[in-house]
Amino acid sequence: MPILVPEPHDEVCFREDGKRLDGRAVDELRPFSCEVGVIKNAQGSALVRHGKNLIYAAIYGPREVHPRHLARPDRGILRVYYRMATFSVHERKSPAPNRRENEISKVIREALEPVLFLEAYPDSQIEVYIEVIAADGGTRCASTTAASLALADAGIPMKSMVVGVAAGKAQGKVLLDLGDKEDKVGQADIPCVVVMKDKSISLLQFDGEMTLEEMKLGFEYVLKGAEIIYQKQLEALREKYNKISRQAEIEDAELSKETPKEEKTASESTDTAVSPESSDIFKSDVEAESAENTRSAEINETPEASETPSTEGSETKTSQEDVSSVGKEAKEENTLSEESAPSEVPPQAGEDNPTGDDK
Repeated sequence: MPILVPEPHDEVCFREDGKRLDGRAVDELRPFSCEVGVIKNAQGSALVRHGKNLIYAAIYGPREVHPRHLARPDRGILRVYYRMATFSVHERKSPAPNRRENEISKVIREALEPVLFLEAYPDSQIEVYIEVIAADGGTRCASTTAASLALADAGIPMKSMVVGVAAGKAQGKVLLDLGDKEDKVGQADIPCVVVMKDKSISLLQFDGEMTLEEMKLGFEYVLKGAEIIYQKQLEALREKYNKISRQAEIEDAELSKETPKEEKTASESTDTAVSPESSDIFKSDVEAESAENTRSAEINETPEASETPSTEGSETKTSQEDVSSVGKEAKEENTLSEESAPSEVPPQAGEDNPTGDDK
């Protein structure tokens, strides 16, 4: 059975006009964009699009360390989990973590630890989850950029933001931000993570062959590209907080509109009660109400008038009966007193014995 051997051919990384295959210059970045707050249940999150790379980063914590024996009483610990989706590359990737993912998780953690104030979180852990949705070369640098942005979004104290950028060499030329094809056929690759406060390097890896002059030129390209990405990071953070400020202003404006509206409604109702336009209506309503009250008073006075004389007559009759009974009682008392009076008066001396009895 014959064995088919592919014909050797040279990979071309440049066009005839001297530019790269995607139209970039040797010191030009791929299109870059980022945003924060993309995962609602995370303390902080970021989405980075770097060329065809699409990467999410989410921050959870600070929270309790598990297992407890790994906790440090003097400082917190940082854990980074770098994973690639099974569909992120041309050939389906195994969902199980591999050595490359573990190695990239380690180098990202070591690049971020120097800029974090982990001593502010003793006995705690901060977890960084990175998911590569689409890969097109330079994922470790783009993942570090996304993780730094997510940490800033979570409010974790940092000395400075960090940016991951790579330089390399392909077909004898030093390039900035190698794509997937350039990385595969390139002669060298230098992934770097730059601390933007003082332009120091927190991560440097080297693979391939380069002269000292080429390395210096590569670092110049790295610093130039890092500054561009750093401004994009700041812009994304400002946009989030500007959005929060605009939302707060809208809510305050709505509240301020509701309060004068209520006051205006109350004043309009008061003006309506005394306005000239409604005076006739108000007058007719008052007259109708007074007429109704008059009719009600007449109806109520009629039975009262008929009941009043009978009541007064009964009261007069009762008073006369009381007077006559009182007079009768007084007359009976006088009669009784007259009958008992002779027996009570003693006989005078020299008067005849009224009874006719001799002593």
